[in-house]
Amino acid sequence: MAKTNVDKELLLKVATNARLNLTEAEIKKFLPQMQDILGAFSKLDELRDLKEEPSFQPIQLKNVFREDKAGKCLSQEEALSNTKHSKRGYFLGPKVSE
Repeated sequence: MAKTNVDKELLLKVATNARLNLTEAEIKKFLPQMQDILGAFSKLDELRDLKEEPSFQPIQLKNVFREDKAGKCLSQEEALSNTKHSKRGYFLGPKVSE
C-alpha cells in the first residue's frame, strides 16, 4: 500500500469533513501529529500475516439464551392461586383510564 502524503491540503480537507475551522497555529501543530499517526498505521501494513483472517468482530458471536422449548403450562386456577387480585378468572390491575 502506498504511503499517504500528509500535507496542509489533506489536513484542511479532513478538518472540513469534521466541520472544524482550524487556525494557522492549529494547522502547524496538527500537521506533524497527523503525519506521525498515519506513519504508525502504515507500519501495520508491513506486518502482513496471511495465516490469520482479519477479525471484524472483537468477540465471538454466539447465542447466550437457552433453547426455546415448550413446557408444561399452568392452568388458569394454578396461575391465579397466589393472588388476591383476581376477578372472573383474570388478574386485576390498576385502572389506566377513566
